[in-house]
Amino acid sequence: MLTLMETKLGNPALNIAIFVAFVVVTLTIVIRVSTGGKKGSKEFYTGGASFDGRQNGLAIAGDYLSAASFLGIVGAIALSGYDGLLYSIGFLVAWLVALLLVAEPLRNTGKYTMADVLSFRMRQRPVRLAAATSTLAVSFFYLLAQMAGAGGLVSLLLGVKDPIIQDVVIAVVGVLMIAYVLIGGMKGTTWVQMIKAILLVSGAGIMTLWVLAKTGFNLSSLIGKANATHQADLGKPVDLSSPMLKYGKTAESKVAFVSLSLALVLGTAGLPHVLMRFYTVPTAKEARRSVTWAIGLIGAFYLFTFVLGYGAAWMVGPNEIDGMPGKANAAAPALAFFLPGKGIGGTIFLAVIAGVAFATILAVVAGLAITASASFAHDIYNSVIKGGTVSGEQEVRVARITVVVIGVLAIVGGIAAKSQNIAFLVSLAFAVAASANLPSILYSLYWKRFNTQGSLWSIYGGLVSAIVLIIFSPAVSGTPTSMFPDADFSWFPLDNPAIVSVPVGFLAGILGTLLSKEQPDLGKAAEMEVRSLTGAGAEGAIAH
Repeated sequence: MLTLMETKLGNPALNIAIFVAFVVVTLTIVIRVSTGGKKGSKEFYTGGASFDGRQNGLAIAGDYLSAASFLGIVGAIALSGYDGLLYSIGFLVAWLVALLLVAEPLRNTGKYTMADVLSFRMRQRPVRLAAATSTLAVSFFYLLAQMAGAGGLVSLLLGVKDPIIQDVVIAVVGVLMIAYVLIGGMKGTTWVQMIKAILLVSGAGIMTLWVLAKTGFNLSSLIGKANATHQADLGKPVDLSSPMLKYGKTAESKVAFVSLSLALVLGTAGLPHVLMRFYTVPTAKEARRSVTWAIGLIGAFYLFTFVLGYGAAWMVGPNEIDGMPGKANAAAPALAFFLPGKGIGGTIFLAVIAGVAFATILAVVAGLAITASASFAHDIYNSVIKGGTVSGEQEVRVARITVVVIGVLAIVGGIAAKSQNIAFLVSLAFAVAASANLPSILYSLYWKRFNTQGSLWSIYGGLVSAIVLIIFSPAVSGTPTSMFPDADFSWFPLDNPAIVSVPVGFLAGILGTLLSKEQPDLGKAAEMEVRSLTGAGAEGAIAH
C-alpha cells in the first residue's frame, strides 16, 4: 500500500487546474443558456419548465447524489464496513419512498415550491410562512454538509491542513454557488446538475470496474483484502462484512441506528430542493419519464459505493484515511490516487475524480440555494408580506438578494462544520425534512380532514423538536468529534433526532387538526385529490 506521506496525494497545481477548468466550462454554459430568455419568476424558478424527461432525470440525479453520496458514504463504508452501507441503502430506499408517495402528486398540485402544495386548501399566509421556514432550515443543514465536503476535499488535494486555508476554500465555494444561481437561475443550475450527474456516475463506474478488476471481479476477495488492511492498521481482527462495528453494540447505539434509519428513509420525501426539480418539466408524462432516468442513475451509483468503500478500506486503509484533511470524506479521492499505482497515472486520475467531486458540490449547493431563495421570495415576501401583489420581476430581484444572504450563512456554517462526516451532516438535514415537511405533505395529499392548524402544528412541531434535539446532541458539543468539541451543553444522547422528532411531527399534525374548530374545504380537497392523482390542471398550476 502506498503512503500519503510519500506522495502528498497528487500534484496540487494539476488539481487546481482541473477545478478551474470545470468552473470555467460550467460558468460558460450557464451564461450561454441564461441569455436571451425571460427573467420572470417562471424562468428563474423552473427554467421555463422547458426540460424533457431525460434531461430532468439527469438533473434529479445530479441534485440527489450529493457530496454525501460520493465522499461521505465511501468514507463511512471504508471505516465501518457494513454499518457504513446503511447510508447507501437508506438513501436509495428513501428515493423510492419519495417517488411512490410524494413526487408526482406534489408536482401536479404545485407551481414553484413545496408551500404551493401545503397551502393549496389551507389559509395561505400562515402555512406558506411555516413551509418556507422549514425549507430554509432544511436547505441550511444540507448546505453545511456540502460546504464541509468542499473544504476537506480541496485541502486534501492541496496537501494543506491549515484551517484558515480550508476556511478560504469554503468561502470560494460559497461565492461560486452565488454566481451560478444569480447568472443562470434554474436553467443554468439544471445544466450544471446534468453535467455533474454524467461525470459522477461515469467516474464512479470507472473506479468500480477498476477496483473489481484488481480482485478478479470477486467481491469476497475484495472484502477479504479490506479486512486484512484493517487488521494490519488497527492491530486486531476486523470483519467489515459484519454489522455492529459502529451501531448495535449497546442499547443506545441500537436506538441511534433506528433513528438514523428513520431520517434516511423518510427524509428524501421532504427535501424541497429535490421535489422542486419536478416543476422544471412541461407535463406529468415528462415528470414520470424523468423519474425512470433518475432511478437508473441513482440505483447504479449506490451499487458503486459498495465497491468503492471496500476498495478504499483495502487500498488506503483506516490509518491513512483518519490522517488526511477531511478524514472519512477523503477516502474516495485517495482511492482514485492509489488505483493506478504510484506515478503520473494516479496524479492525473485523482485530479479528474476530485474535479468530479468538486462538480458534485457546486451543483448541489446551487440547487439548494435556488430552492431556498425561491421559498423566501415566493412564499414569504410575495405571498405573506406583500399579499401576492408583487410582480414576477420584483420577486426574482428579492430571490437574488436572498441567494447572497444564504451564501454568506452557508459559508459561516460550513466553516463551523468542516470536520464532520458529510454523510452524517446530510442525515441531520434528512431528519429535519422528515420531521417538519413529510407529515404535512402526506396529510395534505391524503387526509381530507387535515386543516390549517394541523399543518402549522405539524411543521413547527417537527421543525422545533428536530432542531432543538440537534443543538443539544453530541453532534454539536460534548465529544472530540462534535462541531464544538471544547464546549459541552448536550443532554440528548443521540446524534440524530429522527426517532423522537418524526413522531412529534406526525402526532402534532393529528392533534392540531382534531382540536381545531376549522372545517375543511371539501371542494378544495376534492380538487386537490383529482389534480394530484391524475395531473388534470397540472399544466395550469405551473403557468404563471
